[in-house]
Amino acid sequence: MSVLRLVPRGAPAPRPTISDETLVAAMKAGDDSVASALCARVWPAVSRTIARLLGSRDADRDDVGQLALIELVTTIGRYRGDCSLDAWAQTIAAHVVFKHIRRRRLERRIFTDLLAEDAAAVASPVRDESRSSMRELLGRVAAHLGEMRPERAWAFVMHDLFGYDLREIAEMTESSVAAAQSRLVRGRRELHERVGDDPALVDLLSGMGGNA
Repeated sequence: MSVLRLVPRGAPAPRPTISDETLVAAMKAGDDSVASALCARVWPAVSRTIARLLGSRDADRDDVGQLALIELVTTIGRYRGDCSLDAWAQTIAAHVVFKHIRRRRLERRIFTDLLAEDAAAVASPVRDESRSSMRELLGRVAAHLGEMRPERAWAFVMHDLFGYDLREIAEMTESSVAAAQSRLVRGRRELHERVGDDPALVDLLSGMGGNA
């Protein structure tokens, strides 16, 4: 098999000149010469998924992307065309991210980074004196998420922060839609209870609300 390479950062992925169906059929037939074209085709979806689940500043992002492309190519025979090629690539990338997280066992730090990036993307500019409080608030929320059962914490993060629907979460976590919904409901309830039982966090939320 030819060596796979990531699409260079900052450069747009070249659009393959053949259809998704032709790319997949060629790979399934053992034509490894189209592997690079397949990787270029799915790289935008893979990159977006990794950035959302792992964080755009994570030091391992490129390595995880490479692993996701290798996994995608080596398991192409499992793709039956029931969903779009992009959706399948997102699912493969999510599986690789979750495996990576379980190996690193750094869920709490990752949750902190993700929450910080999410707040920076949607919040208005925060006054310098409020930055410390924001960091402490995010850190405490992330700590609670890190102490929850991973499947519940990730269901909450993926749905309520990143906007994935239950079907997408089910595909990415290899579970049923009912299981994803149950994890989300229980995760929300548990996080709400944890926040309510954390006086320091309640004070931070009250203080920030009063300064809004």
